[in-house]
Amino acid sequence: MTYEEAAAYIAEIPKFTEKHELAHTREFLRRLGNPGIDRKVIHVAGTNGKGSVCAYMQAILLAMKKRTGFFTSPHLIVINERIRINNIQIGNEKFLEIFQKVKKTVDGMAADGIAHPSYFEFLFGMAMLAFEEADVEYIILETGLGGRLDATNAVEHPILTIITSISLDHTQYLGNTVREIAKEKAGIIKEGVPIIFDGTDEEASEVIIKRALEAHARCRKLTKNAYEIREITKKHIAFSRSSAYDKDVLWSINGCGIYQPMNVSLALEAMECVLDDREKDYEMWQKAVASVTWEGRMEEILPGIFLDGAHNPGAIRVFADTLQALEETEAVILFSAVADKEYGTMIEILCREVPAKQYIITEIEDGRKVSARELAEVFHRYTSREVCICPDVKKAFLTAAAKKGNGKLFCVGSLYLIGEIRRMIKEKEVEMN
Repeated sequence: MTYEEAAAYIAEIPKFTEKHELAHTREFLRRLGNPGIDRKVIHVAGTNGKGSVCAYMQAILLAMKKRTGFFTSPHLIVINERIRINNIQIGNEKFLEIFQKVKKTVDGMAADGIAHPSYFEFLFGMAMLAFEEADVEYIILETGLGGRLDATNAVEHPILTIITSISLDHTQYLGNTVREIAKEKAGIIKEGVPIIFDGTDEEASEVIIKRALEAHARCRKLTKNAYEIREITKKHIAFSRSSAYDKDVLWSINGCGIYQPMNVSLALEAMECVLDDREKDYEMWQKAVASVTWEGRMEEILPGIFLDGAHNPGAIRVFADTLQALEETEAVILFSAVADKEYGTMIEILCREVPAKQYIITEIEDGRKVSARELAEVFHRYTSREVCICPDVKKAFLTAAAKKGNGKLFCVGSLYLIGEIRRMIKEKEVEMN
């Protein structure tokens, strides 16, 4: 079997199996030898910001010479991105080797009448096995969907849990209110295991604190009072923390996403919790944080062209906050969305709070796509500014890039869109003047 065949097999999994109970995931892991059971696991859930918090923690752990595994989703270009060891995605040869070991276990399950793992379960099993074989000390696990029933929640003894910002997303699975969604996210809280969370939303906070008390889990709530933004430009943000540890330290972040100071603050609180006093080298931590670039999160992929994976109302709202802070009122917006997102609300926020020069609407190659024409109709309800329909992503990107002139182009609305643009640029399918 080749790497390409292995990747194709995994891509086909959703067609012949469904999501399972955690007992199924635990049996799957048991048959794999319970890889990573003795490692220091940090488990992260939330609606937005999970990947960024994980990336900042990873950077600090690596700066402290800790071997670290990171399981993240979704991938933007290749599936290997989901499994990182010391911030290097596993190569094709290692991916195939791990796949074959997991596939052998899955075949054994089938012989015993046990259902095939889901797409996410299969990749989670691969990640844990890869981390075990790499002998990592820390494992950072990002949930895929929700928390309580997520496959990553099969890990029963993490050393820390983190919940990032919570807003409406995946409502068909997680609930129709922030309170209901928070209950699902709070499902990762374990008996006696510390929990650090973004307490910006009061409804979500109430749910998380209640669950933490039930689990006798030491609880640390962060609000916007936890930090103060000192400077924001199109290239970086500088902020200070109100923490007694380093209130006079200035932290610098790559990019201009106004949401990142909270994510960095969560990561720093986490590191202060899991590392001992001898390892609290804030000068080293500053350098680690400043070095992080997280793909598709207010990422300047080309001069004046930004990719932001905002794909739900909460993320679009903070994207709008960022543009307002930058006083960016004449940008071009390239937008696409999938059907299971609340794209009507996303578009309303964009039109109301981001007075762009022009909106270019496209559609992604996915079964859940919303046609560019249908999206454009929603835009016309909320704006009188120019809305251009361009279904082909490549043509839409080139059109948007040309329209921006000396201004800025922001590509938002779908991680699939972000991944496709990154791929085109990486493979030089688009030539920029």
